[in-house]
Amino acid sequence: MTKMTSHGRTMNKKNGPLDKKYDAIVIGAGMSGLYQLYKLRSLGFKVLVIEAGSGVGGTWYWNRYPGARFDSESYSYGYSFSKELLEEWDWKEHFSGQPEVEKYCNYVADKFDLKKDIYFSSRVSFAHYEKSNNSWSVGTEKGEQFSAQFLITAIGLLSTPTMPKFDGVKDFEGAWCHTGLWPKEGIDYHNKKVAVIGTGASGVQAIQDISKTAKSLTVFQRRPNWCTPLHNGPISKKEMENIKAGYPELFEHCKKTAACFIHTIDSRGTFEVSEEERLAFYESLYAGQGFGIWQGNFRDMLTDERANKLMSDFVAQKIRERVNDPATAEMLIPKDHGFGTRRVPQETFYYEVYNQPHVKLISMLDDPIQKITKDGIKTQSSEFQFDVIIYATGFDAVTGAFNRIDIRGENDIPLKSKWTKGPRTFLGMMVDDFPNMFMILGPHAALGNNPRSIEHNVEWISDFMDYMRTNNLTRAESPLSAVDEWHELVSGKAETLLGNEVDSWMTGINLNVEGKQTRTIVRYTGTAPEYRARCDDVARHNFEELRLS
Repeated sequence: MTKMTSHGRTMNKKNGPLDKKYDAIVIGAGMSGLYQLYKLRSLGFKVLVIEAGSGVGGTWYWNRYPGARFDSESYSYGYSFSKELLEEWDWKEHFSGQPEVEKYCNYVADKFDLKKDIYFSSRVSFAHYEKSNNSWSVGTEKGEQFSAQFLITAIGLLSTPTMPKFDGVKDFEGAWCHTGLWPKEGIDYHNKKVAVIGTGASGVQAIQDISKTAKSLTVFQRRPNWCTPLHNGPISKKEMENIKAGYPELFEHCKKTAACFIHTIDSRGTFEVSEEERLAFYESLYAGQGFGIWQGNFRDMLTDERANKLMSDFVAQKIRERVNDPATAEMLIPKDHGFGTRRVPQETFYYEVYNQPHVKLISMLDDPIQKITKDGIKTQSSEFQFDVIIYATGFDAVTGAFNRIDIRGENDIPLKSKWTKGPRTFLGMMVDDFPNMFMILGPHAALGNNPRSIEHNVEWISDFMDYMRTNNLTRAESPLSAVDEWHELVSGKAETLLGNEVDSWMTGINLNVEGKQTRTIVRYTGTAPEYRARCDDVARHNFEELRLS
C-alpha cells in the first residue's frame, strides 16, 4: 500500500520512504531483476527495482494457472551464483510447478534481503533519456517519477498476454481470464462447463489439469503443436544430495550446450545410422525426460527437411497410438510445421485427455469462433454455453513488454518506432540512440534455458557498469555500426534453421497484435557458447566497440 507524503516522497509502508534518484533503475522483479539487484547492490550501486506485481517471480508470479510448471529440469533452472543457496534449497520435483517456483523466488529475495529495494504494485509507464543530465527519467502509472543514471529492463520475453480479436469478450457473464493473468484467488472450474481457447504450451498444461475436475471441457484449437512427454517425477532426498554434489559440473555442462539445457545435441546425422538404430534412438528420446527429444536429437533434425520429416512422422504416429478417435488424432497432428520448429510443449497424458467423454476438441480452422456471447461461444456452426472461459492465447512476445512502456532515447526517439520493422540491438543488451540503457534477455540475446543466459547478461552488464565507474565514465551507448554488425550476424545464423520458415512467436508473428503479421528475426539462433564468447570479447577489449565518455 502506498501514499504520497506532504513532501512529495513516495512511501511504501513495508519498506519505508523511497528516494527519487538512483544509480540504476531495474524494471521487473522476476529471475532477471532479482539477480540484477543482487549483483549491482554487491558492487555498491544504489538500485531501485520497480515491479508491477505485488510479489517477486515475474513469469512465476503471473502465470499461476493450473498445471503451470518448468519445462527445464528444476536443478538446471535455479540460480548458480550462490553456493550457499544451492546447498540450502531442495527441489521437490524434476520439473517444479508454479507454487514451488514462486516459493523459490521468494526464498531468494528474502535470503538476500532484496525486497527492501523493490517497489511493488507499481507499473512503469514511461522511461525517457534526459540528455541534459545524462540520466533516465522513469515514471509509473501512479504518477510517481524517479531518475537514474542507468536503466535496465528485466521485463521478460513472454510477459505481455494477448487476447484474441473476438467480438463480445467482455459480454460473457461467467468467469473468464487469460492464463498469463491468472488471479491469485484462482478460478473455480470444478464441476463447471469450461472452454479453453488455445493449445500452446500454457493451454496444454492447463487443459491437462482442468480436465480432471471440470464437468465438461471444450478445447478450441487454431493450430496444433507437437507435444512430447515430460516424464516428471519427485526428487528423493538421496537424489537431491547427489544433484547438489554435482552442481559445479552440471552448470559447467549447461554452459557448453547449444541452448544451456542439460541435453546435448547428438553428433550423428539422421541418415548416418540404420533405420533400426534411428527408430531405437527416437524411442529412447520419447521415453526420456523433458527437452531431450528436442535439444538432444540428431544434429540435422532442425536443419534438414528430410530428417525433420522422419522425426515428425514418428511423433505423429505416437499421437495416433495415444488418441482413440482417429479423426481427433489427426486434428492434434500439426500439418503446417515440422517437429521442433516451434517450441515444443511438454505434456503429461495430454493426448489421453481427448479420450474422455466429457472432453471435446474443436478446430477453429474448420469451425471458427464468430463471437463471445453472454452465455458462451458462438462458432460458425454451433453455439455453446459455458460457465468458465480460459484464454490460453499467448503473448506479445519479445518486444511486447518494451512496446507497452513509452521508452524514449536520445532526441526523444521512441523505441517502438525504432523497431517498427523488427528489433535491432547490440548483443541483445543495448540499442543505438539509447545511452545507458541495458536489456536482460533483450531481442537477439541467447535464449533457451533462460536463467543460464540471465546470469551471463546480468554479470556482463554489472561488470560494464563497474568498469565505467572505475574509469570515471558516465555515458555508454552502442554505435549504429555495432548494431548493424550484430544484426547481420544474427540474420546469418537464422538462415539454415527450419524454424525460421514457420510462423511463431519466435519469428515475430502474433495475429492478434498489430504489426506482427510479417516474420522478423527476434532471437539469436546461434549457440550460447558462441554468444558468450562474442560478449566476453567485447569486455576483454575494454568495451572499445562502444561509445564511452
